[in-house]
Formats: sequence, structure tokens, C-alpha cells
Amino acid sequence: MSLLSRLAAALRAPAPAEASLAATSDAPVTPARPAPPEGANNYVIVTLDSCRFDSFVKAKPRFATRLGEVQKRYSYATWTAPSHYNLLIGLLPHASPQNVYASEYYKEDFLRFQERLNFEVSFAKMVPNLWLPGYLRSVGYRTGMYASMPVLNPATPINRDFDDYALMDHHNDIVPMIRRMRFYEERPSFYVLNTGETHYPYATPDEPENSWPRISGVNGVFKHLDDHVRAGNLVHASEAPQFFDEARMKELHARQIRAVQWVDRSLEELFDTVPKNTYITITADHGELFGERGYFGHGPIQHDKVFEVPFVEGQIR
Repeated sequence: MSLLSRLAAALRAPAPAEASLAATSDAPVTPARPAPPEGANNYVIVTLDSCRFDSFVKAKPRFATRLGEVQKRYSYATWTAPSHYNLLIGLLPHASPQNVYASEYYKEDFLRFQERLNFEVSFAKMVPNLWLPGYLRSVGYRTGMYASMPVLNPATPINRDFDDYALMDHHNDIVPMIRRMRFYEERPSFYVLNTGETHYPYATPDEPENSWPRISGVNGVFKHLDDHVRAGNLVHASEAPQFFDEARMKELHARQIRAVQWVDRSLEELFDTVPKNTYITITADHGELFGERGYFGHGPIQHDKVFEVPFVEGQIR
């Protein structure tokens, strides 16, 4: 069993129905949730992990573009955990306007939530917690998040104020997330779906795992943190894994583009699942490097392509 599979098995949260059965008489009593604002929308955010902007555009998505025009935006961070933290305090990937104070941009961007949610959103009520799931619960929403990446597992601090939170069994399949979602007539729902088809190794569910590309030191970051250390010192450069050549990098980039196409086709099921009063934002937590200036992947990298992400949003009906 892979490291990812072991983490998923150990940390997977129960499904909503199971969670209610797991409650005990000793569980703390939570205040009754208020009635939601009249006409409030359901809201779904989909993050394609590691998907850079040009990969999304080259995939020529047919379903995502039904929501609106695809924009180039910029992530606030270069890897999964901090990017999702920013997202959950209400800072979605940003534009880069000139001659504008940051405070003015934040204010205008926050006001966009009124269009997304279809009620008057109060920033004052988000203070001091600055946590979108908690705010939405406080006004009557049901909240859920389904993650592909182990750095977002349910034991991490990001699992806060969610009614249903799970690390999925497989990192590269958005469909089980879509099928786990629940919507209700009496109150709106808020969901975040972090899907990993577009993360290395850029594999779709129909591809056998033994055919995935393998880069020494990349598969299972935490598992390999000690691989280059002996007796407290780094190994010599001659013993380190060799970087892939340009042709291999182009192949990996093409794999990410194909992964975007897979996710885009899966969005048809998402669009069929959500009620008509649902606003959807599709974006990425950060980009990816495929050999540009000697970089691969994301994380401790300062390069435009690791910040450039797609952004498209709207209502499907």
C-alpha cells in the first residue's frame, strides 16, 4: 500500500450519515444553526492542484468555460497548504492591478462574495476569525471540504468549521467528491473540492499506477525528506537524482494538459449534481514548473509560472 493510501485509510473522515451515528451523549452541544439568508446560493470552489494557467488554456476546456471567461490570476502561495489557507480566509487567487492600494483591492475582491453568495456579506462578522467556513456556518450554511493532498488531511488545522471533511481514498479522482456532496432545500451548502489529477504525476483514474512517471525524490515528499542526508550532511551532488531533460519535461507538461481535460469532462457531472442556485469557482492553488530556468514542480520556487493559475466562475443555470 502506498504512503498516500495509508494516510487516506488512517485519516479518512466518515461520510455524513456515518458521522451522525458516531456522535455520543458526551459530545458537546452546539448552538442551533440559524436560518440562512433568504435566497442564499450554494457555493462550490474547485481547486485543480498544481494546475498552471497555460495548461488549463491549452486543454481547451468545454465545460468549465460554460461558467464564464477564463482569467489569468495569481496564487498567494506556491504550494498547497498555504494556498488553501488563503482561500479559506476569503482570498481567492488575485488579479494584479496597477496603481491600486492593496487594501482597496482586498475590499473590492471581498465584495465579490455578495455576487457569489447572493446576500449581503459582512466582513465585520468575519473578524477576528477571518475564516470563511466558520462565517458561512454562522449564517446558516452547511460546509464541506474534500481533499486529495495529504498535507490537507483532517488532522491539520485547516479542518475547522466543516460539517464534512475528508481526505479521499485516491488523490486523482474528482468524481467521488462530486458524488459525496449533499444539497438541502432548507439551507445552502458550501464545498471546497481539492482535486489532484493535475498534480504530479499528472495521472487520471483510468491510468494504471504502474505506468505513472517516476522521478526519484518527488514521489512522496515526506517519505523522501531524508534521502539526501547521511550522517547529518547532504550527499554529494554527483549522487543526487538527475534532473529530467527537456523532452521529458515537455511530456510531463502534456500529461498535465490531459489531466485538465479529464477534470473538465468530470465537471459535467458536477454541473448536473448542483441545484440551480449554485455559484461555482474553478481555479488552482498554484502553478507548476516544467523545466523553465532549471525548475520542476512547485514550492520553494520564485517563478511566474508557479503563481499563474486559471480562474473562472459563475452559475451554470
